[in-house]
Amino acid sequence: MRIGVIGAGALGLYYGAMLQRSGQDVHFLLRRDYQAICQTGLTVSSVNGDFHLPQVNAYLDAAQIGPVDLVLVGLKTFANRQLVKLVAPLLGPETSILTLQNGLGNEELLAEAFGAERVLGGIAFLCSNRGEPGEVKHLGEGRIRLGEFSGGLGPRSQQLTEIYVAAGVPCEAVSDLRRVRWEKLVWNIPFNGLSALLGKDVTELLTHQPTRQLIEQLMQEVIAAANRQPLEEPIDATPFIQQMIEMTDQMDHYQPSMMIDRREGRPLELAAIYAKPLQLAATAEIEMPRTEMLHKLLSIGENN
Repeated sequence: MRIGVIGAGALGLYYGAMLQRSGQDVHFLLRRDYQAICQTGLTVSSVNGDFHLPQVNAYLDAAQIGPVDLVLVGLKTFANRQLVKLVAPLLGPETSILTLQNGLGNEELLAEAFGAERVLGGIAFLCSNRGEPGEVKHLGEGRIRLGEFSGGLGPRSQQLTEIYVAAGVPCEAVSDLRRVRWEKLVWNIPFNGLSALLGKDVTELLTHQPTRQLIEQLMQEVIAAANRQPLEEPIDATPFIQQMIEMTDQMDHYQPSMMIDRREGRPLELAAIYAKPLQLAATAEIEMPRTEMLHKLLSIGENN
């Protein structure tokens, strides 16, 4: 399969590298890492074993990639104003688009521009950070849950699942993409926001009892809002929160992406992770006061 990766940060580099190592024809749209990757290739430092790709298809212009079978979108959502322009040159008559971006609204943007029939979405539970140029660090997790924007389980989502599994990436096709999007927000809203605001990693947040309690309260708010959306099945709050906390307890001093973005002076993904869920909660007449306060505090100094 010919695959184009748009948004080759920690997520795009890791999954693209895994796919290339398994034999897929992968093409990366790059910025910061372009020169390093062209010169020395791409290195993955992983808890599952390090590997190096000496030759990588690297581009600075999406138009140079040309049509592909699959566009894999890992772009940070604060750059979504560029998303349609970046994806368009990669489309052929049968091209599919899979966005693994955070938050809500990404599939809708792509569907409006290119047609809902092309679009899939997914969530990635991935602990990864950028290293030196040309290096990505895989610290843990990595599983993907993906589904059709139009809903249901189809052969295309199953085929993509099999491709990821063959590449060593745990992957599951789901029929209710909306539900798994909200499930990821149960983690993203408290951990990304509090880490960015306080400058504390997930271990520091969870070992301090007051912030651990606040995390659980934020998760309760997100699940209450999620369960007022048209989901196939509601999220069972108590066991799901316990699962999220136990999973994060194993992430030894992991720094969420929003914490790193704030430290390095980049914009935060506030629209997709906070503003859109708050809007949908308000429409469903659900209050999320802690989430709203967190959003307001994070928005200081932000333009998005």
